Amino acid sequence: MSWQAVIERTVTALGYDLVDTERTPGGLLRVYLDRVAGDPNGEFITVDDCELVTRQLQHVLEVENCPYERLEVSSPGLDRPLKKAADFDRFAGEPLNLTLKMPFKGRKKFKGRLAANPAGGWRLLLDAEPDAAEDMALDFQLEEVREARLVPVLDFKGRRFLPVAPLASPEGGLGGAGVDGGRKR
Repeated sequence: MSWQAVIERTVTALGYDLVDTERTPGGLLRVYLDRVAGDPNGEFITVDDCELVTRQLQHVLEVENCPYERLEVSSPGLDRPLKKAADFDRFAGEPLNLTLKMPFKGRKKFKGRLAANPAGGWRLLLDAEPDAAEDMALDFQLEEVREARLVPVLDFKGRRFLPVAPLASPEGGLGGAGVDGGRKR
């Protein structure tokens, strides 16, 4: 059994989704894992998850006689790569950066929202071009994709509108002539 099959069997048996593996000439073995869709333990990989998988892989790789110098187990990150058909199905509706193997209309790189294609495969609803008269879509198959990554969506709204206490003037009233915490009202 190959080292990739050993890792995949172990990771899936622990209830995780294997995203990718890397092996460097220096003996580094990297494993990227994610939660399966609808996991009741949450949607993000934690340090405890990585520790659990690392300990299990250390034992299994030794028993299966799979040599490595160093093992790293981590989450795929906010810009998670999509590698399998199931990944594209799972993340339909999400923003995506897509790189094709062959150029289409002079371009290989596209950005848009991932959707299922009723005719089969997937569709990328492209971000609006400034000079485009209508929305554009790119239909593609998995074998045409060189790389696909989720676009990180960071939401700082909860931190943006914190209430700021009004400044008091020396006379005891509100001071600052309409200025609150250095921001104009």
